Amino acid sequence: MNDPVPIYMLVIVGALMMGAYRVVYGRAARLVMPDVSGPVSTRAQPRHHARLAAALTGLIGVGVYLAGLSLRGPTPSASLDGLWLLACVAIPMLPMALSIRNVRPDFAARTHIERMAETGLMLLALVALLTTVGIVASLVFEATLFFQDVSILEFLFGTHWSPQTAIRAGESGQSGAFGAVPVFAGTFLITLIAMAVAGPIGLMVAIYLSEYASPRTRGIAKPVIEVLAGIPTVVYGFFALISVGPAIRDAAAWMGADVATQSSLAAGLVMGVMIIPLVSSLSDDVIRAVPQSLRDGSTALGATKSETLIRVVFRSALPGIIGAFLLAISRAIGETMIVVMAAGRAANLSANPFDAVTTVTVQIVALLTGDQVFDSPRTLAAFALGLVLFVITLLLNIGALAVVNRYRTRFE
Repeated sequence: MNDPVPIYMLVIVGALMMGAYRVVYGRAARLVMPDVSGPVSTRAQPRHHARLAAALTGLIGVGVYLAGLSLRGPTPSASLDGLWLLACVAIPMLPMALSIRNVRPDFAARTHIERMAETGLMLLALVALLTTVGIVASLVFEATLFFQDVSILEFLFGTHWSPQTAIRAGESGQSGAFGAVPVFAGTFLITLIAMAVAGPIGLMVAIYLSEYASPRTRGIAKPVIEVLAGIPTVVYGFFALISVGPAIRDAAAWMGADVATQSSLAAGLVMGVMIIPLVSSLSDDVIRAVPQSLRDGSTALGATKSETLIRVVFRSALPGIIGAFLLAISRAIGETMIVVMAAGRAANLSANPFDAVTTVTVQIVALLTGDQVFDSPRTLAAFALGLVLFVITLLLNIGALAVVNRYRTRFE
């Protein structure tokens, strides 16, 4: 059994940070003579020196702790842990001593703190950028391996999806069919149904809350609507499977049609309810951002409230509303749990909303679940689907940001 990670070393580093702050602050308070009648920056110099010392001590200490943690083997020895503890105590003392030495009136500690903060923010932004680049590179690399075995034309334009291939030598399996048109068709069908629900309802809710509702009604209704955004998608999936799907089946049976419980209609309806808060919240923000002077000018010319809304407010907010719709479409395309439970996994190429269909995200989960070998076309197909989905979502997000930026520059 592995020894537990020595968390107490982080406690020691924290104690060193506190000690560095107190020692450097006391020394700075004696040497950097604050002038009570001088500027605030001069009176705050002791605090700046102390913060710089604590930050340097903490950064070095945490770095030593993480380095030792990465070098610690599965069966650590007491002697190595002792050296690790000694390093966590001794090495952070160096920046503490340097900070004590730099305590003098001409040392701009506040400038160094600002530079450290700027460097830290830049590193965090770089981590996010490198993470995105790594994800895209991984998708492109694995998708390239897939397209070496499967024609890209067959993948993009084929109409039969059945990736049942043998993943190991000696196993029996079908040759496999990787025509992704049914998968993308199911994705777009469910997204279309969801937006047919969420688009009009969300927009009407936004118009009512921003233009007609009283402050009291708005203060109650908007939080209640936004609660829908906090419900887990698995709950929506259960609701679609247990309530919406059977209701559609019973209604179809009453009209003499035979419809299965799982259908794209059930998934689309519930998904539409889920993204109503996204459409309504974003649309409400852009409608309320329209300058009041435009409304007052329209009213002064004799227009009614509804005429002002349609001819002035809605036209002015249209770019932002389009951006909200594009973001909602991106959210619907990436949904998985509701589709798995309400629409099934059948890759049917059908425009009938009562048929069971599948989506890109559902197939990715299915292909990567279980015992898989990552050099098989069946498994690599998930990366090809993910790459295409990434490109589609990226284009939608770029379009949404472009429209929103156009809206912002219009009134700022």
